[in-house]
Amino acid sequence: MGSRRVTVVLRLVVAALSLAAVTTQLGVTIANGYSIVNFFSYFTNLSNLFGSGVLVVGAVLLSRRPSRDLDARWRGAAVVYLVLVGVVFHLLLRDTDLGDLKPWVNLVVHGVMPVAVLVDWLVWPPERRPAARWVGIWLLVPAVYVAYSLVRGALTGFYPYPFFDPDRSGGYAGVATYCAGMLAGFLVMAVLVRWLAGVRLWTVHRQR
Repeated sequence: MGSRRVTVVLRLVVAALSLAAVTTQLGVTIANGYSIVNFFSYFTNLSNLFGSGVLVVGAVLLSRRPSRDLDARWRGAAVVYLVLVGVVFHLLLRDTDLGDLKPWVNLVVHGVMPVAVLVDWLVWPPERRPAARWVGIWLLVPAVYVAYSLVRGALTGFYPYPFFDPDRSGGYAGVATYCAGMLAGFLVMAVLVRWLAGVRLWTVHRQR
């Protein structure tokens, strides 16, 4: 009972923090006259909004009935997307000029949220491990996102991340290399997240 209540509270707190961060940065975007469409073209913002929704719904379901939680397929997707956001940022974007991005917002969306959803997945494992086919389904979102970013960038000149820009990545060959690497990273992360769910479920059942 105690651990369930703590989980509910922590999910709501982290979700509120993430939403506050994204909302604050959106306010900065609007105040400076920047494009709102561009703002929502960042995978970081999209994944934080999605992850916040997953945490809130999961908290509500868990508070109503101890044995009920949000479907593992949705929770797993949030973990895959947000953890990769954190990894890509620290590997490729840490030393990039972040412009008007507020430091505390940067910390929340690239650090707190990725760690929080991963810890939540490990400490409060899903009731069932997602089927293997969901590894492929989880990859559809980043694949569509990459296609959208490249096509829109070619049409408008705006690329949300420097590795999508052929002028900054050594041409389209460099872009293709980065994109292939990222999608491979998503695949590895998806497989790992599903495997961790199985390990945690086995551990929890063994302790009972």
